[in-house]
Amino acid sequence: MIDRYLTPEMKELWSEASRYRAWLKVELSALKVQAEIDEVPPGAYHDLLPLTDADPLDAAFAVRVAEIESVTRHDIVAFTTALTERYGEAARFVHHGLTSTDVVDTAQNLLLDEALGLIMADAEALRAVCRAQAVTYKHTPTIGRTHGIHAEPMTFGLKFLNWMTTLDRDLERLNAARERVRVVMLSGSVGTYAHVSPQVEEQVAAAWGWQVAPVTNQTLARDRHAEVLSALAIFGTTLEKISVEIRHLQRSEVREAMEPFGKGQKGSSSMPHKKNPILTENVTGMSRLLRGYLVTALENVPLWHERDISHSSAERVILPDATGLASYAARRLMGVLEGLVVFPERMLHNLNDLGGLVFSQRVLHLLIDDKQLSREAAYEIVQRNALRSWETGEGLRELLAADPANPLSDTELGEAFDLAWYLREVDHIYRRFGL
Repeated sequence: MIDRYLTPEMKELWSEASRYRAWLKVELSALKVQAEIDEVPPGAYHDLLPLTDADPLDAAFAVRVAEIESVTRHDIVAFTTALTERYGEAARFVHHGLTSTDVVDTAQNLLLDEALGLIMADAEALRAVCRAQAVTYKHTPTIGRTHGIHAEPMTFGLKFLNWMTTLDRDLERLNAARERVRVVMLSGSVGTYAHVSPQVEEQVAAAWGWQVAPVTNQTLARDRHAEVLSALAIFGTTLEKISVEIRHLQRSEVREAMEPFGKGQKGSSSMPHKKNPILTENVTGMSRLLRGYLVTALENVPLWHERDISHSSAERVILPDATGLASYAARRLMGVLEGLVVFPERMLHNLNDLGGLVFSQRVLHLLIDDKQLSREAAYEIVQRNALRSWETGEGLRELLAADPANPLSDTELGEAFDLAWYLREVDHIYRRFGL
């Protein structure tokens, strides 16, 4: 991922040095158990541990691994060779009985676990902003739209409340995907434990509070990774869903809310008046990438026999990029919602812009309930006048008052066009969330 769309935490997490530290953690965890159960000499782990603690792997180590790999054409061989150079004879029993994918896949799970933790923290923070804005605009009337057309009155806060609950589901999915990759695989070549005891895998998993992959071949099954990318792609669609709404609300014809516009910011190189929704457009683009990464993750699931590496090159791109983008996009959108510029008076203006057409359902129900008209007869009266209002711009209430077929009095019409009727149950909805 280009630096432009990386958070500092994700950049560090997916660095080469970080990846090698994760590999070393797997190797040392396995070595510790092997020494305890006498698969390797008892002192093998304790001889090496002080060296790794005093001299942790850094960027210079990553450079050296790359130099060796240019000759070996094998990343784990390059890694273990570099460890021997760094730590000497004490590194002799590193990687004993393991195969490359034991280390790579288990370490990758360590990185994914941390990455998903960062993303979930971002999602929680975004949810908190939605909750706060839902409270702020709890009783701010606005027009609800269906098919892009004015439908009925609602409150602006309900939009945020809806987004908050969507993020709740995203957090559930992300957590489930995180649990799915919290597995340890240390089963050796083709997954038979021929050269490493199953106890090693079991005890490492227990020490980490993780699960053992119950059966593997020589790779961890990639449906786990596809589930992670699926959760991230759905999370991305949530971010896009919110972003698209903000973009629509910022349109010149609507102007009900807009992104924050910073001091010194320029909207256009040629049109000085422009204030464009560039942040939410940016998030929309990122969500498209997240969905694209999911396609690749799904294609990584079927591999040849017990192992091939067709998934490896793809994962070097999609896992850092997807997790990095999800975190960056969530933080970007959080900034938009925190600084959102809202125009309640414009919302009220738009709500009344169609001359009362948005109150048509209340009129319909009064005709059916209070005047005992059939639904068909009541609908015909309301629709006939509503269509005339659309065509002429005359107010629906005035047209109904002049229609001899309408049995509602002026007082009853006043009740039908009362905005408060439509907002009377908002508090009930909020009480479901303790708000």
